[in-house]
Amino acid sequence: MAGALLRYRVMAYVVGVLLLLLVFVHIPLRIIWDIHTPVAMLHGWMFMIYLVTVLDLSLRCKWNVFPRTVLVMLAGTIPFFSFYAEHKATGWAKQTLAEQEAKAPPRVSATGSSRADN
Repeated sequence: MAGALLRYRVMAYVVGVLLLLLVFVHIPLRIIWDIHTPVAMLHGWMFMIYLVTVLDLSLRCKWNVFPRTVLVMLAGTIPFFSFYAEHKATGWAKQTLAEQEAKAPPRVSATGSSRADN
């Protein structure tokens, strides 16, 4: 699950930065001076990857579809909200990871000692 969390966090920041560029750079350039940039298309593709990473993380953490998963997915469409959602989702995922590790029995190494003995 740690890999899914890392992938989600990277994509949350990428989508958040691209959305800020879209709203505060691309749209004014396009409206005022009719200058076209690839930011909108890039944000769209990255947003699709972001949705997949959110779905992957939510399935691994066993989140409810609504409201948690849907709200985290929608966070990539509201400027600055993806950063807040990333912070909250990371906390939820780390809490789930800690609960899973607490429930898991200690692993035994090749020498026969448990992980706690090392």
